[in-house]
Amino acid sequence: MRILIANDDGYLAPGLAALVKACQGLGDIDVIAPEQNASGTSNALTLGRPLSMFEARGEPVQGFRVVNGTPSDCVHVALTGVLGHRPDLVLSGINNGANMGDDTLYSGTVAAAMEGYLFGVPAIAFSQAHKGWGELDAAAAAARAIVEQVLASAPLGGEPWLLNVNIPNVPNAAELPRLVTRLGRRHASEPVIRQHNPRGEPIYWIGPAGDARECGEGTDFHAVAQGCVSITPLQVDLTDHARTGLWAGRLAAGRTG
Repeated sequence: MRILIANDDGYLAPGLAALVKACQGLGDIDVIAPEQNASGTSNALTLGRPLSMFEARGEPVQGFRVVNGTPSDCVHVALTGVLGHRPDLVLSGINNGANMGDDTLYSGTVAAAMEGYLFGVPAIAFSQAHKGWGELDAAAAAARAIVEQVLASAPLGGEPWLLNVNIPNVPNAAELPRLVTRLGRRHASEPVIRQHNPRGEPIYWIGPAGDARECGEGTDFHAVAQGCVSITPLQVDLTDHARTGLWAGRLAAGRTG
């Protein structure tokens, strides 16, 4: 098996090294990761300039290939020419903090996995529920166990799938119950934080994410709050199928001439 691993926290992030180490023995591993922290870049591709790549040196990043772009760039260039082969599985993470609910739309971690999925390769995004890398080795062991479990139940070679996994920061993460969930929802983000630069000009920091709003049983928020690993199957289709008929009627009614 050939595995491609990427992330969004950058090639020096402890979560990336932990995931790579945990996956040793599962197959041939290629690592292509961003040069800088690219959190919150979603599915962005760099189209206005060329990308460069270099090979990292020194442990624990020896042999990692590094791209001066986004997480999606990393997987895209890997699958369209850099690797020279098609991986069987794309893994992303382990992210420094949760990617649940609305966060998945902004997440570079999820986007890297989704880029593989868009190319027809099964993919899994891994995140820890809280920032700070607490109990990272346990999260990596959980990620390894989940990969093994998923591959045993959904062999490679069929229709691709995309999973978003959030792991509590606890020592026994690999033994926690694993629940298949749906995405919850957050309240709107907090207001921007306004400051001034040394010239007295206003600058703005994006405010903190809103609190969980839809977090009932069955959601990713609820599963993690109950001390479980959340596994959410994702898809790319954003079409509002329930309202296509409604909009067709509205637009037909509004036609003139």
